Amino acid sequence: MAQIWAGTDIGKTHHHCVVLDAEGKRLLSRRVLNDEPELLALLADVLALGEDVVWAVDVADGMAGLWISVLLNHGQQLVYIPGLAVNRASAGYRGMGKTDAKDATVIADQARMRRDLTVLRPDDEHAIELRVLTNRRTDLTADRTRRINRLRGQLTSIFPALERALDLGNTGPLILLTGYQTPAALRRTGRSRLETWLRNRKVRTPEALAEAALEAAERQHTAVPGEKITTQVIHTLAKEVMSLNEQITEIDKLIAARFRDHELAEVIESMPGIGPLMGAEFLAATAGDMSRYGTADRLASLAGVAPVPRDSGNVSGNLHRPRRYHRGLQRVFYTSALISIRSCGQSRRFYERKRAEGKRHTQAVLALARRRVNVLWALIRDGKCFQHALPVTTAA
Repeated sequence: MAQIWAGTDIGKTHHHCVVLDAEGKRLLSRRVLNDEPELLALLADVLALGEDVVWAVDVADGMAGLWISVLLNHGQQLVYIPGLAVNRASAGYRGMGKTDAKDATVIADQARMRRDLTVLRPDDEHAIELRVLTNRRTDLTADRTRRINRLRGQLTSIFPALERALDLGNTGPLILLTGYQTPAALRRTGRSRLETWLRNRKVRTPEALAEAALEAAERQHTAVPGEKITTQVIHTLAKEVMSLNEQITEIDKLIAARFRDHELAEVIESMPGIGPLMGAEFLAATAGDMSRYGTADRLASLAGVAPVPRDSGNVSGNLHRPRRYHRGLQRVFYTSALISIRSCGQSRRFYERKRAEGKRHTQAVLALARRRVNVLWALIRDGKCFQHALPVTTAA
C-alpha cells in the first residue's frame, strides 16, 4: 500500500488529526479526545487507510505524552516538527485563518515533504525519571527566586539597611528574619541575647550576623507606616524560602542517587565541571543516546553553543548565536565550562588562549563549551572516562 502521512495538532483535551496521501490529498480529518480508547480507535482507522504511515506531532511531551506513548508502543514511525516551524509554514498555505484542522494539515504536509525532522524514540525509564526530577527542581528554584525577590522588596520597604546587610541566599539571615524584622526589635534585644538566639538555632557565625544586623539597626530609628503587617509578611516569606531550600536539598539527593545508577554516570561525571546535577540534566535532555543526533556538531547546535551563519550577498562569515536551542543543554555545557576553568588546567589554558585572541569572556566560555561537546561526545561513544593527562607511549 502507498505511504501516507498523519499530522496531529496537539491540544490539552482534544487533538486533531489529518491524514494526507503522497499527492497531498486529504484522506481523513478528525478531532479526538485525549483519551486512550479514542486514540486507539483513531490509530486503527488510520492504519486501515494504509499500513505504511508516518506520524507527525508539534508537541513532544506534556499533553502529547499519552498519544506519543500509544504510537511508539504500537511500533509506529513518529517525527516531531516544532510549533514555531508549523506557524511559519502556515503562512505559505491558502487562507489567513487558523484552525486545528489547518495546523494538522500543515504538520502532515511538512512531514510529507521534509526529510530532516527529528524522529521520536521511546526513552528509557532512567531518562524519564531524571527529566521529571530535574524539571521539578527547576520549578522549586524558580519559586525560591520569586519569594526571595518578594522578601527583599518587603524588607527594603521598612528596613533597607538590613536588606543591604543580609545575604538571603544563606540560611542564617533567613532564620534571623523569622524572629526579627525591625530596627527597634533588634535594638531592644541587644547583641548578647541576639547571638544566643541565633546560636540556639544552629546559625553559623552568629557573632558576625548579629553584629551586621545591629549595625543596620543603629542606622535607622524611624518606623515606616505599615511596618506591623509587613513584618508578618516578611516572617511568612522567610519561612517559605527555608521550606523551599529543604525541598531542593531533598530532590538534589534523589537526582544524585538516580543519576549514579545510570550506566553512563561514571563517564559523564569524569568530565571536569560536570557533577550529578549537571549530568542528570544532560541525560534528561539526551537520554545519553548520541545516535539520535548523528554527529557532535548537531548536538552542539541543539545546545546553542555552535555559531550560526547569517550571510547575505557580499557579507560572509557573519556568525551569531542561534535563536532556537535547548536551554537546558546550553546551561549544562556553559555552566560546566565555567566551572572547569577553575578546576581543570587544560580548560583554563584554552580559555586564556581565546582571551588572548581578543575574544570577550562570554565568547571564550562558549568556545570552550563547544570544544567540550566534542570531548563528551567521544567519551560516551567510546565508553571511556576523561583523562587529565595524555597516555604516555613508548617507541618500539
